[in-house]
Amino acid sequence: MTFDRDPSHLRRLAMLLAMPEAGALEALREISSQEPWLSEPIAELESLPLERWQAEHTRLFVSGYPKTPCPPFESAYRQGNMGGTAMQDLQGLYRRAGLESGEVPPDYLGTQLEFAAYLLDVAPGEGDADCPAGALTAELWDEHLCRWLPRFARDLHTQAELMLYRGLGERLACLCPADDDQTSEHPDDV
Repeated sequence: MTFDRDPSHLRRLAMLLAMPEAGALEALREISSQEPWLSEPIAELESLPLERWQAEHTRLFVSGYPKTPCPPFESAYRQGNMGGTAMQDLQGLYRRAGLESGEVPPDYLGTQLEFAAYLLDVAPGEGDADCPAGALTAELWDEHLCRWLPRFARDLHTQAELMLYRGLGERLACLCPADDDQTSEHPDDV
């Protein structure tokens, strides 16, 4: 089985996690030729006010009530709260690649996907342990992403009300083998 870990695809998935702002629908239209699955979500979003899309984003990822169903942070999924060792481990991983996560938390899914894309750009042979970037890529997927991404993807697919986020959940689920879902934790109220 192959997993779509193309750098451009990973960057587009990361982009879809961002808060939709004015012009977001046009940005979706621009990437729909590379992501054909977006055609139905775009049609749905064209019939909705931007505020409805923003409300769904906020409910899923930022501050749902009584709890946020899909916080896009590794620490929330693997440790039950924000912060902790996942953030520190990822910051160390980024530093070994000569990068910093900046103001965005290092365990944010968008940051991890962007980092995975960067590593693939630097060393396209993603599993080559003899290549430093290849070793970092393997560590990112094996020790981080594939330990929580499958559960996040399932939660997103089942919790989302908009087709865009259900489809995003499906695409994210394709990034890790099914048996790599190594986490049994569920996100606490974050």
